[in-house]
Amino acid sequence: MWDARAYRDYDSERELGTRNIKVALRRLRKFARAGAHEEFALDDTIRATAGNAGYLDIRMRAERRNNIKVLMLLDVGGTMDDHIARTEELFSAARTEFKNMEFFYFHNCVYDYVWKNNQRRHAERFPTQDILRKYPPDTKLIFVGDATMSPYEILQPGGSVEYSNDEPGATWLRRCTEAFPRFVWLNPEPEGLWQYRQSVALIRDLMDQHMYPLTIDGLERAMRLLSK
Repeated sequence: MWDARAYRDYDSERELGTRNIKVALRRLRKFARAGAHEEFALDDTIRATAGNAGYLDIRMRAERRNNIKVLMLLDVGGTMDDHIARTEELFSAARTEFKNMEFFYFHNCVYDYVWKNNQRRHAERFPTQDILRKYPPDTKLIFVGDATMSPYEILQPGGSVEYSNDEPGATWLRRCTEAFPRFVWLNPEPEGLWQYRQSVALIRDLMDQHMYPLTIDGLERAMRLLSK
């Protein structure tokens, strides 16, 4: 039966408990010289002026832009209630560090739709297939969830605890990772517990072992993989 507890949205304004989360996420950011927009290049202007007998030689350069695109899919409700504080820290840091970031919610496993407002998740749904088509394949995909559920929820049609889904969650997870080849799954559960949960093993296999703990070390490893 569907869990009737009210899921609440993660707060992106939450004050971070540690600056290190933002530092770890920052490893993913890449800046590219792109576009016709220009900005004043102070260092280059100083060097050019010094080499021009003191006559001002103004230099411009293409504006630096953060060209990283991030899609974050966050598990909410149920066992994730135990990890709200840490997930909110991550969510807040990500909203700060990634200017081109979009997010959606799911519960336990991704199926054929996701949502952005937990209070209206049954009225305002976004088809997952539309999400896969909307964003370019170089988008970095970040799942956040404890991967703790019945294996039935992953492997079988109708496995969702909220409604009768036509296709299993495993099918939708494969579609997600095929659409966005750079992907990771961040798990707030201690890594030492993963071996005791069959659903975690299933999700890890579907993620090609790209599952990392939601710790500073885990974030750094995940960002290194995404930046390759």
